[in-house]
Amino acid sequence: MAVSDRTSAQPGVVPKPPGSPKMRVLLISHYHPELIRGGAQQCCYELFQGLKEEPDVEPFFLAGTDDSYPALYKQGACITGFDGRENEFLYLSADYDHLWHRTTSTRHIAAFADLLETLRPDVVHFQHFMLLGIDMLTLTRTVLPHCRIVFTFHEYLTMCDARGHMVRLTDGSLCSGPSPIRCHQCMPHYSPDHFVMRKQWFMRHLSVADRYACACHFQVAQHIDWGIDPSKIFVVPNGERSKASAALPAPGDGPKNRFGFFGQFVDVKGVQIILRAVDILRSGGFTGFRVELNGDNIRFATSGVRNEIETFLAAEDQRPVPQQNVFNNGSYHVEQIEPRMLRIDWSLVPSIWWETFGLVISEAWMFQRPVICSNVGGMAERIQDGVNGLHFQVADPRSLAAAMHRAATEPGLWQKLSMAAPQAPSRTDVVKGYRALYEH
Repeated sequence: MAVSDRTSAQPGVVPKPPGSPKMRVLLISHYHPELIRGGAQQCCYELFQGLKEEPDVEPFFLAGTDDSYPALYKQGACITGFDGRENEFLYLSADYDHLWHRTTSTRHIAAFADLLETLRPDVVHFQHFMLLGIDMLTLTRTVLPHCRIVFTFHEYLTMCDARGHMVRLTDGSLCSGPSPIRCHQCMPHYSPDHFVMRKQWFMRHLSVADRYACACHFQVAQHIDWGIDPSKIFVVPNGERSKASAALPAPGDGPKNRFGFFGQFVDVKGVQIILRAVDILRSGGFTGFRVELNGDNIRFATSGVRNEIETFLAAEDQRPVPQQNVFNNGSYHVEQIEPRMLRIDWSLVPSIWWETFGLVISEAWMFQRPVICSNVGGMAERIQDGVNGLHFQVADPRSLAAAMHRAATEPGLWQKLSMAAPQAPSRTDVVKGYRALYEH
């Protein structure tokens, strides 16, 4: 049916396709988690897997990709299947404008519209917009005026052009909120008026959504302050299937001095803060601890941070084995997390931005591993200092070193905090949360 043939309808109405009792949901992610690891895409795929278990839902998964995997591109194709899997597709991004976050390729715009026409989903859920474009929300409303559009904020990219982290490029400090002047200070090559227009551009396209979601209350408050309608934005914690396959082994009687990092080796995840804390501990004469690093994507770190991490690890490898405190285990798949998590006592989450949720916190709870985290954002919202984990001052390696020393030496602390670790949000929880937004 041509767009011009459609009759007008109130946005948000979710009519069932003729003859189909199932609600059709199209989930859109900026990457596929099996190609590029990351929390946002993992959350989206967990939701997709959960919706597949709902008897009255037919979900579809569309993930963007870029030149990280050039061989996946097919000449003349804009959207393809993924690995022969049912209802999974790749959007082969091209001509993407990273300044305004829009697709300039008319072929790709037409291909996305054709996909909407073909699938005719009742719900289009943008778990991200990057690689497709924020203007795809408006295109979706035009092509499918009856559908319900849900948009999830995974970071602050809509309001912050500094990679969506709300970290000031001037000095690395946390930004309390965007403004034309503050944004201009971070990016002086753009005038304050540019950031006024940028906000108008994003607000224009976000306005067509029926519901918005964030993973924590802190993030909701930030977006309301920015201008999102408070009556349309809700907290839906990220849920996932438990990675613990069996009953956990009983903890030993020895010191709880094994620390682990899980995630991406990029600036805002704070691996460099851990390494600086290690240097501080060793310079103070404390060496009775072990740090295991698990992750990858160091290629996305800035050159300075990448050089710091690689230089530290190279020097660590040259130490005699008894003097080594840091071990880099490299990349891992989510299904491989159990043996790595069981080798540690404490999970370190040293992010230097307003982390909005932190899937690794949930994963640590699955194994009753207490978390030591930065004292800001969604991390501080989930972890209560001294109750079910420990806080340290964000981006402060001395504060982290003090927390690690306490964790490794204070009798009974690990047992107390481990027992208080709450149940992590499940895949069932996230499906229930989003179905409420799809249907009401």
